[in-house]
Amino acid sequence: MNQNSKKKYTFGWKGAFALFVGMIVGTAIVAVANIFSMLVFNENFQYKDFYLIIANAAGFLGAIFAFDYFVARPETGRKLNFNFSPTNFVTYLLIFPMMLGMMFIGEFITSQIPVTGPFFGKFYEFFSDLMEQMTKDGATMILLAVIMAPVFEEIVFRGIIQKGLINKGVAPMKAILFSSLIFGLVHGNPWQLVGAVLLGCVLGLVYYKTKSLLLPILLHAFNNLCSAILIFYGKTESFAETFKVSEYVVLGIGIVLFSIFYYLFMKKYRVHYSEN
Repeated sequence: MNQNSKKKYTFGWKGAFALFVGMIVGTAIVAVANIFSMLVFNENFQYKDFYLIIANAAGFLGAIFAFDYFVARPETGRKLNFNFSPTNFVTYLLIFPMMLGMMFIGEFITSQIPVTGPFFGKFYEFFSDLMEQMTKDGATMILLAVIMAPVFEEIVFRGIIQKGLINKGVAPMKAILFSSLIFGLVHGNPWQLVGAVLLGCVLGLVYYKTKSLLLPILLHAFNNLCSAILIFYGKTESFAETFKVSEYVVLGIGIVLFSIFYYLFMKKYRVHYSEN
């Protein structure tokens, strides 16, 4: 067996620096191209939907490339790769209700965060205006939130950070929690932070148990698709507001769903996967 095939990449300060610089460089390249367009063609694409899409992709691709080139290859002797294997049907029946339950729990906790006051009020207005700008075009929102974000974010937060920490010897649950906290913090606002951390823990757990990035990608897409549908038809991301039920009803259903399917996922079914 090739000796390099036994080596695993790790995540530490060097990896964090590579991701950060790679994302900055990737988005800077797109920004420079836009400045060139402004100077030569007198055309500013900054507020165009396609610019947002390209800048987002460039940032994540730059981060992934930087980690691959400066961390993964020197440590392992081979390029970065991930397992995207599908799983058995039973596992899907367990993980999606579990995810939905945590989505309900996350919504209740998020609803307790103030949206008024001297600090939260202005911050929430800014956040709401930003989200309105991002969601005004349905096709762009679907492409960014339901397709691109799940793929890129799961590769970075679960595939690189979480897996790299576990490869480094960090306890799996600590690695899942740490990657989820970072995942929540990069959302940049308290209303998405809570849900992102909770959902990140579910995504991380599923990835750790199944060793396939396909599953957290699908769960992430499911969460974002639900949010997009609620925004399109209810003008809100809240299940409680859309279906005109109490937040406590949503919480109760969430606890029941999550508890039952978490138990079944963890205790009743043994999921066998191998990861190269």
